[in-house]
Amino acid sequence: MDGMIKNQNTDEMNAFQKIIKAIMSLKWYEITMCIIMFVIATYYAIMPQEDTPRWLAIINFVSGLCGIICVFLTAKANRMNFPFAVINTTVFIIYLAYFGIWATFWLETVVYFPLNIISWIGWYRHKDEDDKLLAKSKTLTLWQHAVVTASIIALAVFVHFVLSFLAGDTWMKFATQFGWNVTVMQWLDSMIFAIGIVASILELMRYKEQYIWWIITDVIAVAQYALKKDPVYVTKKGIYLVEALIGIRNWSMLAKKNETNE
Repeated sequence: MDGMIKNQNTDEMNAFQKIIKAIMSLKWYEITMCIIMFVIATYYAIMPQEDTPRWLAIINFVSGLCGIICVFLTAKANRMNFPFAVINTTVFIIYLAYFGIWATFWLETVVYFPLNIISWIGWYRHKDEDDKLLAKSKTLTLWQHAVVTASIIALAVFVHFVLSFLAGDTWMKFATQFGWNVTVMQWLDSMIFAIGIVASILELMRYKEQYIWWIITDVIAVAQYALKKDPVYVTKKGIYLVEALIGIRNWSMLAKKNETNE
């Protein structure tokens, strides 16, 4: 009876109340990471780096804060991550276009943005029995793992070929400023694109294994932005990596519970 009352009360909350409840569910260490991100993003919004215009520094500030709140709530399978995901994706698209990081730009524009909306609806339709703000979690079979891995490899090769032809020298143009191997950076960008698409689809379908791939792409992203010496995005992607490790634990527990209930 208490569970039914709690579920009913959750359904009757307005959007703002649901967001507040979701944020209040954060652990102390997640709040600590939010504060760290806020301090760093604020500093570089006020004192931007030499190659970063002030308007872009403000973009970075918004992206940093919305991004980490999004991944914290996603790691809990809480669908109220999606309002923050939409904002984060929108401002990050501007950042990527400015620096010519084209594979990730198209990933955010063509894949992440629409999938945020679609996933929001899908999670709403598959609620956890104990907490209506959470989504049910599922597990991939062995053959599905093989299909996912093959799809990522094939897609990365395809994206690299297409962008090499279409974007040419403008793809990862910032890499030349630091004397890096442009080809390596382009392949990293292609892998992030491919993994991002597949992991987003797994997220849409509520598979816990999305986090295996989020961990891989976060490691690549941290390396990218560390080489670029971008403190805001190194911090942001580093927190993403930590939260991905937490997320795979949380989603595994939800999947196990759902299997038991079934």
